[in-house]
This record gives sequence, structure tokens and C-alpha cells, in this order.
Amino acid sequence: MPVDLLASQKAHFLGLRAAEFDSLVRAWGWPAFRAQQVRDWAYGKLIDRADAMTNLGKGDRALLGQRLDVTTSRIVSQQTSNDGTIKLLLSWPDGAQAETVMIPDGDRRTACVSSQVGCPVGCRFCASGVNGVKGNLTAGQIVEQVYRLNQILARRHASDRAGDGAALCESDGDVVSRKKIGTGAISFPGESGADAVREARDVRVTNVVFMGMGEPMSNYANVMQAVRILNDPKCFHIGARRITISTVGVPAKMLELAEEELPINLALSLHAPNEPLRRELIPWAEHFALPDILDACRVYFERTGREITLEYILLAGVNDRPEHARELAKLCRTMRANVNLIRYNEVTGLPYKRPVSKDVVTFQEILRRNGVNAHVRKSRGRDIDAACGQLRRKQEQERAAAAATTT
Repeated sequence: MPVDLLASQKAHFLGLRAAEFDSLVRAWGWPAFRAQQVRDWAYGKLIDRADAMTNLGKGDRALLGQRLDVTTSRIVSQQTSNDGTIKLLLSWPDGAQAETVMIPDGDRRTACVSSQVGCPVGCRFCASGVNGVKGNLTAGQIVEQVYRLNQILARRHASDRAGDGAALCESDGDVVSRKKIGTGAISFPGESGADAVREARDVRVTNVVFMGMGEPMSNYANVMQAVRILNDPKCFHIGARRITISTVGVPAKMLELAEEELPINLALSLHAPNEPLRRELIPWAEHFALPDILDACRVYFERTGREITLEYILLAGVNDRPEHARELAKLCRTMRANVNLIRYNEVTGLPYKRPVSKDVVTFQEILRRNGVNAHVRKSRGRDIDAACGQLRRKQEQERAAAAATTT
């Protein structure tokens, strides 16, 4: 968003890079150091309310609250799995809703973020695109998904340190509904509990993957602005090599990404080893030929030195047969890539099934025997609605059912 437009309207702080916010503060006539003071509160202490930024004068806090929103979302639904996975459904005043997931793995905490409301791709096996795409998320809305997860991680860390294993109270009533499974309760931090948040400054999201709702390449400008904010040393300071953009394959945008001079990771949602099966599973694939997509992958590796990850969701009896593995291995030999095998998480109402373990092992072994670096992704959040789009779809179904009973 151009800074000259922000002087006359309320700005979304999380949608601005540090240099852009610095320019905005100067446009307000404030001293330059005031921008870093706000960043210290928002990013350092995870305080998202101007009236809690106590080293600003009372008048400046009031003015900041009038001119700036750090966060604008509310948490519609929040789920926690026994394995520590956290899933949120966020809603914004413009009507946009999006899911985000935090996946823990040792010292790594990966945020899986959405880039659109719904998805235009229409993968037959995915809940995200069942009702199509309803719009793009702004850069601030994308970034806010990571910010909300950081707030929750900080609060959970403080609760665990207290030793009571119980959720701390929400300060502003923004959590509309919650499903808690197992231990490790979490809560949403607002203006209170700043001391607890400060203690957990290092318990943050460490990696970000654009693998949630939407096709990132169809919202390229906002996605790249979000990437630069996440990477900005004065903002989230997440290393570029810890950020992954996943695409079903839009060659022109993949080539544009290769010229961004950012060593981020590129993942291709392949899901089939040949064009006919891919078009059957991914209707949107008819717009972009697989050879062109693979050529763009090769260029990306040449420009960045970053190996491509091929994502392959295994669907029982559909794309998980030995012949599919051999065909995939042949494709992999044409480029520098590794394969991430993903066992399908079933979606209610869709006909696809999760593969049995022995078929997954056989598939991986065939790839490895053919010299392909293939890994099976750990299944996380199986006891909650962790599959992409499930939580939003369930919420929409419940809302529709409630509306039907009142008519």
C-alpha cells in the first residue's frame, strides 16, 4: 500500500515494511525514533494495542490508535491437537476468513499460512476450493496469521512456565469458539499479560510455508509484500531460506519469483506423475502445461540455487501405485528436486481415502531405489480439522444450517 495514501486513512501496521512505516511516521510529523518504539511493542513484546504502549505519551497513544491498527482480525475458532498443532480460523472486518496452522517439530515452529479466501485451483481432494475463491488476502492479513500464532505461542509458553497447564483468560473476548484436545491449553493475548509475553520473546514461529488456502501465485503482489515483511530484520526477521512458497504451477509467476533476489524455497504441488492424471485431480492444471511448469522449476533452481520440492499427496488407489512411483522417479531425473510425500487427510464429503502405510513405504522405496531424495511428511493434527480448508468449510456449513432453520 503506497505510504502517501496512508496519511488520510487508518493503516494496517502488519502490512507495512519497516521502511514504509518509517516514512509514515515522518509523514505524521513524529520523530523518527517513534517508529522503532512502536515496533518494539508490536514485534518485540507482541502488544497490539496503542493504549498499552506506555513509553509513548498519552496523546501520542491516542493519536496512534486513531491512525493505526496493529491487528484487525478476530479468532473465530481455535483448535489444539494432542501433538501440539494449533489451527486458527481468522476473520477480518472486510468479511475475509482464512485458516492458519502452527506445526511444531522440535525447535522448529512452522506457520502454514493462507494467501486467499478459498482457492481457485479446485483440487478434487481439497476442502479449500470446494466453493471456489472469494478474494485475495492483503499482505497485512497474510502476515497477521503469523502474528496471531506468535501471540498464542507466547501465552502458552507463559502458561506452561506457570505450571498449571490451564489457559489464561482472554483479555478482549475475541475468541468466539474453541476446541481444546489434550493438554497444553492456549489462549489469546491482548493488552494484559505483557510481562508473560516478554518472557517468551524467543518462542516464536521459525518457518513459514505458503501452503494454506489459496494459490500464492494468483495473489503475487500481496504474497511478496508479506514475504518481505516476514523477512525484514526490523519486523519478523525470519530468514528467506525458512520461507517456502507452494504453487500448483504458474510458469510466468515462477519465473518472476526467480528474479526477486530472495533465496526462498519453491515447492510445486504436483500430486500426479503425468499430465492426464494431474488434470483429473487438479482442474486448474488445464491452464498451464506440465512441461512449461517443470521448465520454470529448472530456471528457478538455476537462478537461486534452491532445490525444488515436489509435493505429492498420496490418495489411496488413485496416485499411489508402484507404476505411479516409477513414473514420478523418471520425471525427477529431469530436474534438481526432492519429493515430499504426504499422506492424505480425509475430508468429509469427498471420496478420496488415506493410503495404507505399506503402500506409502513401497512408494518411497521405489523413488529412493531410483535415486530420488524422497521423504514422508509427518502427519500432524489428525485429531482436529487440520486439513487445508476444513475449518472454514465446517464453519460455513454450520452458518448455512443455522440460517436454514430460521427461514
